[in-house]
Amino acid sequence: MAQAQGGYYVPHQSYWPIIGTIGVTALVVGIAMYLEGMALGTWVMGGGGLITAWFVFGWFSDVVSEGVRGLYSDQVDRSLRWGMIWFIFSEIMFFAAFFGALFYARMLSVPWLSGEDPATSRLLWDSMALNWPTAGPANAAMEWRPMGPWPLPTINTLILLTSGMTLTIAHHALKDDNRTKLIGFMWATVLLGTLFVGLQAYEYYEAYVHLNLRMDTGIYGSTFFMLTGFHGMHVVIGTLMLLVITLRCMKGHFDPKSHFGFEGAAWYWHFVDVVWLGLFIFVYIL
Repeated sequence: MAQAQGGYYVPHQSYWPIIGTIGVTALVVGIAMYLEGMALGTWVMGGGGLITAWFVFGWFSDVVSEGVRGLYSDQVDRSLRWGMIWFIFSEIMFFAAFFGALFYARMLSVPWLSGEDPATSRLLWDSMALNWPTAGPANAAMEWRPMGPWPLPTINTLILLTSGMTLTIAHHALKDDNRTKLIGFMWATVLLGTLFVGLQAYEYYEAYVHLNLRMDTGIYGSTFFMLTGFHGMHVVIGTLMLLVITLRCMKGHFDPKSHFGFEGAAWYWHFVDVVWLGLFIFVYIL
């Protein structure tokens, strides 16, 4: 049973970590099997995805219930905040690796292969001249076009920036105990996040059908879809988080002095906004 020790809430024993381990393992193994063309890959991946979804819903439901019942002390609140801070830091490192791959390809590999480093150019791709964006020397004859900043990426940038504003307004409304304004601007934020995902899906359609830009379009295609795809996944996760927080706001789970669940989701969403600004500049414009 759950108990309090020194004012710090100690949860009861939980089976959710075991279920989460099984679900995530099955999901990853299923994806690997699918990529290898194994017949059972789709089933294992689907089963792992369902178990993972069950695990997330169940464990988060328990945490929400504990918070609503007032079981969390100020010390627990500080622990949750630090946990969220370190989680976002890990996400920063995650995207830093992909931005680093883009930097390496653009600023080091392409110049080296184009003659800046004579040994590299002569031994690997003699007389090859490359300029970014490029699919790389092995795909030099491939016909494709890069994705420019206008119109879809620019529109999506404005959408995400606007969503950050509506979320901030909702946060101030929560602090002022204005539930009508809070719920209205939270729904606006959720709708803007959903619109962003829809427009990015259409952007991918345009890339594949009209630009011949695919994941196998050399180094440009791989870095483009790696960065924008992982960011899009984070937008989907963030939108789901904001949807849950909006429903909790409607149920009155938060008050002006105690609302870390809201703040944690807001921190995550603002992080997603900042990452997109980096993507917009270094992937679409430069």
